[in-house]
Amino acid sequence: MNNSQFEKIKEGKGFIAALDQSGGSTPKALAGYGVPEDSYSGEDEMFDLVHQMRTRIITSPAFDGDRIIGAILFEQTMDREIDGKYTGDYLAEKGVVPFLKVDKGLAEQENGVQLMKPIDDLDEKLRRANERNIFGTKMRSVIHEPNQSGIKEVVDQQFKIGKQIIAADLIPIIEPEVNIHSEDKEQCEEILREEILKHLNNLSEDENVMLKLTIPTKANAYKELIDHPRVVRVVALSGGYSRDEANEKLKENEGLIASFSRALASDLNANQSENEFDQALKSAVDTIYDASVNKK
Repeated sequence: MNNSQFEKIKEGKGFIAALDQSGGSTPKALAGYGVPEDSYSGEDEMFDLVHQMRTRIITSPAFDGDRIIGAILFEQTMDREIDGKYTGDYLAEKGVVPFLKVDKGLAEQENGVQLMKPIDDLDEKLRRANERNIFGTKMRSVIHEPNQSGIKEVVDQQFKIGKQIIAADLIPIIEPEVNIHSEDKEQCEEILREEILKHLNNLSEDENVMLKLTIPTKANAYKELIDHPRVVRVVALSGGYSRDEANEKLKENEGLIASFSRALASDLNANQSENEFDQALKSAVDTIYDASVNKK
């Protein structure tokens, strides 16, 4: 593992950009970027366009390692190149630590939660991630209701796979998202915190994880997780909140930094001039950085 990257993720000022929309969410991401679904045909064209979009973001002067400490990539992005270098290497040269999304999407809802679908090729994926100089991984489940056994199952699955990732010398970002529209969001978060703590307390000294969590209803509800010696960093997803709302809520949580996707790219458009695009991205990066670093 790269020690300087570890230090940057643990101590660095800034946030992590989530650029990892995959198969199912790609058309939506492109549509938001001003590229309608009827303007391309087939998956190959779609993935070429989304790589162009991500390349434009990553190569922009507004996307810099002073404020963006890491970026989460989709598998195809990891295997593609930017200016003749694999994406992970290009990012690392900019001072941005690369992560890889490894999950294969969500299973159907059961017991108030959605587990991850099986990741049958995980070992192969982790081997390739190491080859491509990736630092860590990310995988997402979703919690909809405060169902004790459902939430326990989500966290058990996350940590079980997390240990496999640690064994491959990568840092897992464990992401049990709580649906922001859940009627019992705060209750879900209390159960989730307890379940995560049990697992953290059972990790050995050389097993470290990151957590990616929905910004809690009750400010600083995850402080105990943020301060835990086995946790490298806790990052927050925007989860459907607008950027302003997500930033406002984030500011109330000490030690919690952003890992936004939609909230980062929402003002970017394929039809913007280079200058307009860079300005829109800079404004998003500035506000998300501020909410991650300067707390109330």
